[in-house]
Parts: sequence; C-alpha cells; structure tokens
Amino acid sequence: MQVRIYQLPKTAMQSGRALTKRWVVEYEQADGKQVEPLMGWTSSGDTRQQLRLYFESQAEAESYARRHGLMYAVELPHERKVRPKAYGDNFRADRLITWTH
Repeated sequence: MQVRIYQLPKTAMQSGRALTKRWVVEYEQADGKQVEPLMGWTSSGDTRQQLRLYFESQAEAESYARRHGLMYAVELPHERKVRPKAYGDNFRADRLITWTH
C-alpha cells in the first residue's frame, strides 16, 4: 500500500497559516472510480482514500508508515518567499513607472 506524506498548503480563503504546521499521511487511490448507473454519482470501493491522518512532525508520520509496513513518498513543502512592502513605496521618486490614478 502506498501513502503520501506532506504538509497542507495555506488556503486561498484565509490569510492565516494555522493548519499548515501539521503533516498529513494520505493513502493513494488503489481502485478506479466508477460511475453509478442509477444516480450518476462517482463511487469507489476503496475506502482508505477518504482517510487522512495528521501528525505534528514529519518524523512521526514516517515512523507511522514504517511501523505499518507502508511504502511512502514524502513531499517537502515549498518555502514561502515574503517580499516586504510598504505603502510609501508607491510614491517614491525613483519608481520605474510613475504613479497615477
């Protein structure tokens, strides 16, 4: 069984980064999905793909996978580049493009 270990990214709806510290173990899809003929819903017989396990550190998540004999792939998070900005920079005299309304 294959699992994926990663950190959740920041949501686009909020500016906070509260839930991005935890590591997630998520099972890969084992069976294909089928379209149910009566209602047209998409279903699958694999219930493990609905399971998400949260850990405080990457080491804890990896030890869980090793303990249970799971093959795992770790996806390291992208580092966030923060460029400091100030409101006064909009009105600097040495701007490349002049500020207009």
